[in-house]
Amino acid sequence: MLDLNNKSVLITGGTGSFGKMFTRLILKNHPNVKKLVILSRDEQKHFQMAQEFNESKFPQIRYFIGDVRDKTRLIRAFEGIDVVIHAAAMKHVHLAEYNPMECVKTNINGAENVIDAALECGVKDVVALSTDKAAAPINLYGATKLASDKLFIAANNIKGNRNIKFSVVRYGNVMGSNGSVMPFFLNKRKEGANFLPITDDRMTRFNISLEDGCEMVFYAIEKAWGGEVFVPKIPSYKIPDVAKAIAPELEHRVVGIRPGEKLHEEMITSSDSYNTVDLGKYYAILPQKSPYSQYSKEEYKKAFGGVDVPDGFSYDSGNNTEWETVESLRDLVRKHVDSNFEV
Repeated sequence: MLDLNNKSVLITGGTGSFGKMFTRLILKNHPNVKKLVILSRDEQKHFQMAQEFNESKFPQIRYFIGDVRDKTRLIRAFEGIDVVIHAAAMKHVHLAEYNPMECVKTNINGAENVIDAALECGVKDVVALSTDKAAAPINLYGATKLASDKLFIAANNIKGNRNIKFSVVRYGNVMGSNGSVMPFFLNKRKEGANFLPITDDRMTRFNISLEDGCEMVFYAIEKAWGGEVFVPKIPSYKIPDVAKAIAPELEHRVVGIRPGEKLHEEMITSSDSYNTVDLGKYYAILPQKSPYSQYSKEEYKKAFGGVDVPDGFSYDSGNNTEWETVESLRDLVRKHVDSNFEV
């Protein structure tokens, strides 16, 4: 059973949607956490988050302004930290396409800085957040996150005698997160729009709640051996079904796929299948066997009761076996996005 009491935890990008939910769950389930450091470059988001998680009420919280591009600042922030959750990233696909090097500096160089600072400061566990767009990427955001994933996986090869593990958590669209489709459609409806823009009526996406995303990270902190990419078994939805769930009275107007978008998102490619283990609730993509391997696939399966996935197995939002319906999507909007939502 994971116990973060008397541990020091740091979240990069900690003022975002994930960071706020993760903070809420840590304070609820691990109230005696020694220190919880929220690292972000956005002072306004620090100020806003402190209205809910005030230092006078939660004296273990520290609001640390810093950028993952600045390794010196990270080293200062990581001193005395046991667990690092790396959530900071440049995430908007179209903005990354227009500003490619800014995405590279944050998502790739920033990842390497997190690794170097963690190794230098004696951190014990590092869990990096990935994205479904990192599997067979066709956009720059996905490509930078794939590079980031590879950096964190390979970091286990250079830890030497340090007691540290690096792992990755990869999941799909988060309900209600900034820039996601549900709040976007809700806002269009509230603004009195005449139609909802649909990029393509065949488009599908994976769906996960913030709470479930956080639970995956807790799982990785507790269970990771180092080098895994953990993938959840979650339902998919069709974008037109989200539009029907939120605003059935509005026209759905197809506006075309934006630069860098896919029709269906992948989380495990067929090429990954040979290194993938089914753990029941999650899949784990294990590091490819090499002279530097820390453990074998057979050892891992035995330890966790895992089984091989079929050769050539792939996991994408279009070939999924579990789907949200219009009604289930309405329930999810009420539960996770807008409690006052009514059709």
